[in-house]
Amino acid sequence: MDAAWIITIFTIGFVGSFISGMVGIGGSIINYPMLLFIPVALGFTAFTAQEVSAISAIQVLFASLMGMLVFRKGGLLNKSLVLYMGTSIIVGSFVGSYVSNTLPSSAINSVYAILALIAAIMMFLPKQGQDAQDVSKVTFNKPLAVILALIIGTVSGIVGAAGAFITVPVMLVVLKIPTRVAIASSLAITFISSIGSTTGKLLGGHMLMVPSIVLVVASTIASPIGAKLSKKINTKILQWILAALITATVFKIWYSILL
Repeated sequence: MDAAWIITIFTIGFVGSFISGMVGIGGSIINYPMLLFIPVALGFTAFTAQEVSAISAIQVLFASLMGMLVFRKGGLLNKSLVLYMGTSIIVGSFVGSYVSNTLPSSAINSVYAILALIAAIMMFLPKQGQDAQDVSKVTFNKPLAVILALIIGTVSGIVGAAGAFITVPVMLVVLKIPTRVAIASSLAITFISSIGSTTGKLLGGHMLMVPSIVLVVASTIASPIGAKLSKKINTKILQWILAALITATVFKIWYSILL
């Protein structure tokens, strides 16, 4: 362990958390592959998949928390949306975790890949009314939101991964939530759901103290910067950034299945 190693981990956490705060995802879809491959490529000791999963979980917890607080101060957090979808996602994740024990790995990966592909397609569909800023005027179909969140939570629980990158497209396209409100609310939902996953990783014994602390520091700095920048960037650009991230994730998932 030396300064170069710490700088490497900090940089990875900073990039993931910055993007997390900007587009409303937890950041694990960015941090996970970088933590897995970059340190070993630079000659440092490789992390195991379990270790990467654990330290990514704590990064997501703090990145989503800090980003959420920035958007909350700006009045963009839809508490009703967070309550309905957040509660449903937690229930779904518990159900999915239980169901996953009865499914083969190939089926689990296929379900997640299909859902990710649907999310990517949704990001390229035309969207209307995405620039409204008055949260009090934002309405949505509550029963539909609960059902969709339950599905997302269940699939996420099955594969043991966060579903934030699927939640945002659903908010934008199906529930017709304005982009900035969707980003803010997604960060809040991700924070709620990540409490359980982080606790589980801590109890599992795979949490590495030093890289976790470095990622927490990086998240605390970078996520608010990304969230503040998000408020100034044109919503169309935010949507394209998110679309690119989701598309890259889809290619990664399908490549691993077909390989």
